[in-house]
Amino acid sequence: MQKTKRPIAILIADDDEEDRMLVKEALDESRLTNPIQFVEDGEELLDYLHHRGNFADKEKYPTPGLILLDLNMPKKDGREALKEIKSDEHLRVIPVVVLTTSKAEEDILRTYDLGVSSFIAKPVTFAALVDVMKTLSKYWFEIVELPKP
Repeated sequence: MQKTKRPIAILIADDDEEDRMLVKEALDESRLTNPIQFVEDGEELLDYLHHRGNFADKEKYPTPGLILLDLNMPKKDGREALKEIKSDEHLRVIPVVVLTTSKAEEDILRTYDLGVSSFIAKPVTFAALVDVMKTLSKYWFEIVELPKP
């Protein structure tokens, strides 16, 4: 059976505008060509995933194949959003990678308990962030088999 490679959309949930810009630049620097979408809080994340409100257009806002999730966001934080995603039978198959400034053991344990695929502390330098994004994209888009969104 021939495997067809299609670009897997990445959804990044992060309330910090500078962090969003840095992650996008790091992904660009790592030569990732996947479509990237951004949401700024947990409520927007769930609206996007359920195609509600501003995100109703499924062509413009495709179901992501990977979610990069910050934990500390307004309205609904990443922990609450993760819990909802992993308790939804249609969304739970989407891999979620926590990308956050938190290094708290409690956050690491809790997010894995909730079903996160990986937990990554945001690197402090741009060069280190580029390295993380290169590794992340190689792993999730070249090595791992992902379910079809």
